[in-house]
Amino acid sequence: MIESFREAFGRALVELGREHENLVVVDADVKNSTKTVYFERAFPERFIQVGISEQDMVSTAAGLAIAGKVPVVSAFAVFLMRAWEQIRNTVARDNLNVKLIPTHSGFSDHMDGSSHQCLEDVALMRTLPNMTVVVPADAPSVPVLLREVIAHEGPVYMRLGRDHAPRVYENPGLKLGEASVLRRGSDVLIVANGVMVSVALEVAERLEKRSVEAGVVDMHTVKPLDEGTLLRLAKKVNTVITMEEHSIYGGLGGAVAEALSEKLPRRVVRIGTVDFGRSSRDYFSLLRRYGLTADSVLERIVEVV
Repeated sequence: MIESFREAFGRALVELGREHENLVVVDADVKNSTKTVYFERAFPERFIQVGISEQDMVSTAAGLAIAGKVPVVSAFAVFLMRAWEQIRNTVARDNLNVKLIPTHSGFSDHMDGSSHQCLEDVALMRTLPNMTVVVPADAPSVPVLLREVIAHEGPVYMRLGRDHAPRVYENPGLKLGEASVLRRGSDVLIVANGVMVSVALEVAERLEKRSVEAGVVDMHTVKPLDEGTLLRLAKKVNTVITMEEHSIYGGLGGAVAEALSEKLPRRVVRIGTVDFGRSSRDYFSLLRRYGLTADSVLERIVEVV
């Protein structure tokens, strides 16, 4: 079943708005695209429109957090990065309770070209002090993890795609900072997040037909990384594969490789993007071009194994 990240986000915000009177949303003139417009309709007095001014948006949210509110900041992922200095110096350094929740990450805004495709954001957010970084796998994961994000005291970056969200979970029992083990295997371990979790599961099923047992982990929280689960499962295999709709530099692959190199040396194969710069009317054309489809990943893993 294909669902939408941004639809799940917009509807979940409204539900949480009913539960938390101090929850406010700050928007940069993209409410219809991010679906924060649902929150505006339900709670117009708690919706702040700053226009196309992401730096002002983050600074406004910081002030709201100091005043005791729980501000949710939303924009396209790539344009929220314009405010990285404000996120670093005001939100992260001061450990303010601001929730940064962009949509349209990865290749999901395929039709607008590489200027709108965000494949570096997890790396940028991971480096910041006090920042929690979350990448849900599917639409049902969004409200569950969003509730955890709102309850968490401190800054959070929760990365969402646009519309392509193949279902992974029926009733996800997810916790911030705790990896979700979806499949166990003794030959190879696949650690994925975001939309690549569904691809990882398909690849694991196809590997089983080739007598290769692949474990699959949804590492939805990249920071803090659930090193306990990672190390426990990695002990059983010789090779760990990471899969992400993000650059292989500094994202999930980087986090996993860093942890294993220090505590349990294993071969790590990072599957993601290196360089990019294409637009397409078809999202799947970009995934194919950059080796992020099940066929491409399967071929890569078979070579490794």
